[in-house]
Amino acid sequence: MAPWPEVEKPETNNYIGDSSKQSQNMAGKEGENHKAGNVTSLGNKGEIQPAFSTIALIDETRPEEEDPWALPELQDTGVKWSELDQKGKIIRVLYGIGKFIMLLGLLYMFVCSLDILSSAFQLVGGKAAGDIFKDDSVLSNPVAGLVIGVLVTVMVQSSSTSSSIIVSMVSSTLLTVRAAIPIIMGANIGTSVTNTIVALMQAGDRNEFRRAFAGATIHDFFNWLAVFALLPIEVISGYLYHLTNVIVESFQLESGEDAPELLKVITDPFTKLIIELDKSVINAIATNDESAKNKSLVKVWCVTETNVTLQNVTVPFPENCTSIDFCWTEGNMTWTLKNETETDYISKCQHLFANSDLPDLAIGLILLALSLLVLCSCLIMIVKLLNSVLKGQVASVIKKTINTDFPFPFTWLAGYLAMLAGAGMTFVVQSSSVFTSAITPLVGIGVISIERSYPLTLGANIGTTTTAILAALASPGSTLKYSLQIALCHFFFNVSGIILFYPIPYTRLPIRMSKTLGNITAQYRWFAIFYLLVCFFLLPLFVFGLSLAGWPVLLGVCLPLLALFIAVVVINVMQKRRPHSLPEKLQNWDFLPTWMHSLEPWDNIIMASLAFCGKHCCGFCKCCKVNAEQEGAKDKQLKTTEVYENTMAMADEERGGRRAPAVASVDKTGTNNTAL
Repeated sequence: MAPWPEVEKPETNNYIGDSSKQSQNMAGKEGENHKAGNVTSLGNKGEIQPAFSTIALIDETRPEEEDPWALPELQDTGVKWSELDQKGKIIRVLYGIGKFIMLLGLLYMFVCSLDILSSAFQLVGGKAAGDIFKDDSVLSNPVAGLVIGVLVTVMVQSSSTSSSIIVSMVSSTLLTVRAAIPIIMGANIGTSVTNTIVALMQAGDRNEFRRAFAGATIHDFFNWLAVFALLPIEVISGYLYHLTNVIVESFQLESGEDAPELLKVITDPFTKLIIELDKSVINAIATNDESAKNKSLVKVWCVTETNVTLQNVTVPFPENCTSIDFCWTEGNMTWTLKNETETDYISKCQHLFANSDLPDLAIGLILLALSLLVLCSCLIMIVKLLNSVLKGQVASVIKKTINTDFPFPFTWLAGYLAMLAGAGMTFVVQSSSVFTSAITPLVGIGVISIERSYPLTLGANIGTTTTAILAALASPGSTLKYSLQIALCHFFFNVSGIILFYPIPYTRLPIRMSKTLGNITAQYRWFAIFYLLVCFFLLPLFVFGLSLAGWPVLLGVCLPLLALFIAVVVINVMQKRRPHSLPEKLQNWDFLPTWMHSLEPWDNIIMASLAFCGKHCCGFCKCCKVNAEQEGAKDKQLKTTEVYENTMAMADEERGGRRAPAVASVDKTGTNNTAL
């Protein structure tokens, strides 16, 4: 700051005196008298005055920055119950009952839309998924098997469908159980894409989106970390295979009754009016049945009867006869007895597309658009309804029930009880995707904390494997052993991951990683879609393409990239915790180009592209303009009340570049503010 000019007028002395008086809040009376004496003596001598800054005063008056991860207080803005008359109380009770019924209806439609979304993905990519499983030479590569499990589960939006395909391939000897274990690990990753998609629906509010996306991706990070830790151990030792083989061999297993379908009983009457699929077509394609390629996945006949009859049939040569005793020749023709299967079609299905001539791809795209529309609408209304219901006393009771820990020394017990609750709820709804997608909006609005959603998600992982074990016990005798062993591999894989990343608080890396990603996506919301595409599509496709080229190419490309990734992570951690242990150049990333260590240049490009596209779309442009004006007003208010920027500098900043996002934290120690 430039020094003050010579003091010639008494007004200047008075002003400087006032400044010295303002500093008494930080220095006390003795400091005030000392400074005032110095200023007066210098003013009397006519010397140049020292610079004075009110930065301490600004820091003192600036409100403390709120923790974005703190659960918000949902205040009840309505009239208190004690202030209502008899009629008002009756109306409020009726409103509460109506909201509860509406919430149940929206949850029912939400679950049904998830089921139809899974069917749509199977129609769009089911046959492609079956074709991927056909190449058994690639499946013998554990890394390729892992990414195939991810891709196929993302395509069909159901880990149970992926597991059933794997069981069919193992029982038909196209795949060994040991080679199927990496595919099961990949299916565990792919099933977490659903709640990540659901979290995108809360992108309207930054803080809600921060919490919701972190709550959804905590499932992703746990699955990826468990795979990175356990896949090499499994490849080297085969501990999952040997453990499950001992368990299966030690029991005399017999085929049982069908597993209970608790949620399907409620949702099937509605979803079967929309679409029904013949999932055996995907299994047939995966097991190299060429005739299945021309079949449609859409089920047309729901009631059929199969009859097996012994008939006389002709064969080219006597060697083709079923038995020497049942083989005879009449003229130039050779006859034999053979069992022929005939299917009588009794009743057609009643869903919307039973009589449609549209191809599977067209039906899948139609259902995909409709299910996403219903899913988004239901989720938005559920969030609004929960916000209106969970206020005041109700919200505090629910938060205390879900998020409160037990008193010492039983603090650790609350997380395991939450894990047990998550497993139980997943067993009831028979889908980890449905359960985790249902708690994602609750995390977003602040009813469930990130720390509590973690054990709930781990419990969901356990719950979905217990459902698979029950389904395996109901398998036919030919596939019972393999299906049960694969289900047990899935179960012990999740248990091993929990042992690694939950009991010790320091090892709960998914919580810290999901919060970091939540902060990034709250500031740059487009990064959420980028993350979704990279983790569930581009990265698996990239690794799968390399695996087709063979082990040398896969290792030659992936090992250097993996080493670089680990080095960057280690340097980032040391930059935050022990920067002085690093060379001076590595204490920050400023030596790299900005686009390599900051998302700001990419954000400018994407926002400029969206603005350009918005100008050519009238409705979208108006909507964006309103949102931009609202966010601009919020940011300007934030700058005015918290940062105290120079107005000329603010004007230059707004002319020279795009405004900083509202969630960017204000640096309290590194400000460059001047005194005036």
